[in-house]
Amino acid sequence: MQQFTNAASRHAASQTRPRATSQGGLRAGWWYVRAAVCTDFVGVALTATATFAAIGEAHPVRQALMITVLWVLLGFVAGQYTPWTWDEGAPVGPLVREWLVLLGVLAALHAVSGLGSAPAASLAALGPSLVVTVVCRKAIRRRLLAVRRRARALLRVLVIGESASVDAVVGQLAERTDHGYVVVGACVVGEGDVLSGAPVRCRLPVDESAGPQEDARAVGEVTEALRADLVFVAAGRHMSGDRLRWLSWALHDKGRPLMVLPGVVEVAQRRVRLTSAAGLTLLHISSPTRRGLPMILKAATDQAGALLLLVALAPLFLLLGLAVRMSSPGPVIYRQTRVGRHNIAFPMWKFRTMVVDADRMKDELATANEQDGHMFKLRRDPRVTRVGRLLRRYSLDELPQLANVLLGHMSLVGPRPPLPEEVARYDQVEMRRLSVKPGLTGLWQVSGRSDLSWHETVSLDLRYVDNWSWAWDLTVMGRTVRAVLDGRGAY
Repeated sequence: MQQFTNAASRHAASQTRPRATSQGGLRAGWWYVRAAVCTDFVGVALTATATFAAIGEAHPVRQALMITVLWVLLGFVAGQYTPWTWDEGAPVGPLVREWLVLLGVLAALHAVSGLGSAPAASLAALGPSLVVTVVCRKAIRRRLLAVRRRARALLRVLVIGESASVDAVVGQLAERTDHGYVVVGACVVGEGDVLSGAPVRCRLPVDESAGPQEDARAVGEVTEALRADLVFVAAGRHMSGDRLRWLSWALHDKGRPLMVLPGVVEVAQRRVRLTSAAGLTLLHISSPTRRGLPMILKAATDQAGALLLLVALAPLFLLLGLAVRMSSPGPVIYRQTRVGRHNIAFPMWKFRTMVVDADRMKDELATANEQDGHMFKLRRDPRVTRVGRLLRRYSLDELPQLANVLLGHMSLVGPRPPLPEEVARYDQVEMRRLSVKPGLTGLWQVSGRSDLSWHETVSLDLRYVDNWSWAWDLTVMGRTVRAVLDGRGAY
């Protein structure tokens, strides 16, 4: 019910936006795309000019202008400035690939025609330019998320489908605020009740007795009346084939985009590829990465990162160990059995943050548990020592798990390592969290930690399990620093 309340709140907030035509409103909502183009042009031009001038390259302004124009054009060709890219989080990986392509293009131009600077000079200019681009994209993305949380910069969406499908779409959109859509109405196929709170603006017959043209006319009228920017169609047995084809014709003739929802959730865009056969549109979804070069790269990053951090943080380990030892009687390191990949148990190490008999006191506190699902959490746990509260707030108690990463029990990034008693109560969906190694950090930590519900924790972990990439791991590690310093949800 909470997710439907959230959806209704965003719907109400969207009504405060100024009246505008559909397409005008659609373009007005894409300010972040224009901002990305402008910041790329200005940032790359200034950075490249300064670099060329510093290394004594001839005609630095002209050289920088050529690089800037090629970079922006390459971004348009690769789709970096489409609004849909920003719903995927404006990832860094594609930017790096395009940066490498641009280096190759500049090297080829210089070799074939003598245009442009030498490859070494181009590399010197493009290195800082890439950093500026990434920083600007992240800043725009943070601004966009802040605006969307206030129910602004949203596209007005009409949802078409059976009642259960409409509820599923509205509920999924209401769970998060990092997308750019707000549901303003629904056209329901059949007579089923809509429980999500989305206003039903028309009903379409199940048997297509009125014909697909009449369906398209009714939907077109509702779209105009609601000033909807685009239409979501939840495909099903009553909304496919010729019926969907006629609907797409009617909407496209009026300049309205159409999006068909295949019913697949939590699949990253990079895993999806469209193809066709015999007039059928096929959606190919690649398997989650479980082997090959990405896994080798992840393992190498884990081993090298854990070793370097253990050496660099050795003085901090000593200080924290002394603080724990002096704060309360008992061992410095707490050893606890956790469950890892493929349901294999392993000993996980942490700095002790509780009194020695904490495990035996857990049953007495079971009725005070503040977490739903299978986890046990208390915001004011009486077993936690004074030093332990400080360690937990900044996740310093987790540092000994670097040894678990070095030994191969864990990864630097992954799902939260569960307790055996938690795993004993897992269903088949939750067991999928054990398909990869647990992590020292992960989406659960950078998204709220203990403030998350069990459902939210599982959703984040499954999103990572199915869609992880090496570049995403680096992003999560970068976000971890900010989450640790912030300290929210850590207790």
